[in-house]
Amino acid sequence: MIKIATAECFTQGKIGRELHAIAQGYEGDFGREYVKNLEDYGDFNYNELSVTCSLFIPTIEAVIKILNVDNPPKPDKLIKGIKVYDEKGDIEVSKVMAHAVKDLTDCDISIGTTAGIGRGGICIITDEYEISTTTGIYADLCENNSDDLFQRSQNGIRKTLEIILLLLNDRIDEIESLENIRLDIV
Repeated sequence: MIKIATAECFTQGKIGRELHAIAQGYEGDFGREYVKNLEDYGDFNYNELSVTCSLFIPTIEAVIKILNVDNPPKPDKLIKGIKVYDEKGDIEVSKVMAHAVKDLTDCDISIGTTAGIGRGGICIITDEYEISTTTGIYADLCENNSDDLFQRSQNGIRKTLEIILLLLNDRIDEIESLENIRLDIV
């Protein structure tokens, strides 16, 4: 069994929810929303997948108290406690969140996402790899432009799911060929 846990900000737990629907084989209104053809990715047996938890972590307080991160990077700005970083900071904090949820749950794959100003940060961690990336959509949380924020979120959900499905099907070369990917062997 491969266990996955997420600590999500701008993707609002939707990555974990989609992975749960995939793992459970749910269909119809309760089924997958973002991934239509699992067979496009390979022949991984999704019955071997389990979502341990999917956390929505928008605030710095939640990073500290829920994820047990003693000293997270200081946000550039707070909006009602919501952490706002620039793109470089988002990438760093997505790694912090992914490592923290992996440590808390002892899962096999962890995902951290956060986005303030820029394209956001996405990090996926396994025992073998640390994959970090951004979305392809720029948005600024401080401007409160719902359309831009929604487009960035959707792009982040889709890109993360694509990476996870490629990872589960051992298609590492295809992950490395995606835009703005950093893949480190740990």
